[in-house]
Amino acid sequence: METNFDQDVIAAIFKFVWSKKAIDREKIEDGEASKGEERAGTSKKNRPTSANPNAVRLSCELLRLFVTEAVQRAATIAEAEGGTKIEATHLERILPQLLWRSSLRCSWML
Repeated sequence: METNFDQDVIAAIFKFVWSKKAIDREKIEDGEASKGEERAGTSKKNRPTSANPNAVRLSCELLRLFVTEAVQRAATIAEAEGGTKIEATHLERILPQLLWRSSLRCSWML
């Protein structure tokens, strides 16, 4: 049984993060402007940010694959230790390796 992530939830998470970054960026820009520097009208305050539906769909699939891989690796460690349940310690042990491999995969795309 394959369960996908809800695309609306993932899109909402993206929008939340983008909004937070925009607020942080504005604070930095306001701090620079108060120091006497002129801003050249590059404000992005009123520009809406949206995600292409295909990009959201792909992000959901990548997230599903990432979580599936994490669970499978944690299950392997749990079984090797004689356990029948995946515990937080199993996930903690595989995450550095999983994140490192993911960063290697993404670095060649840049």
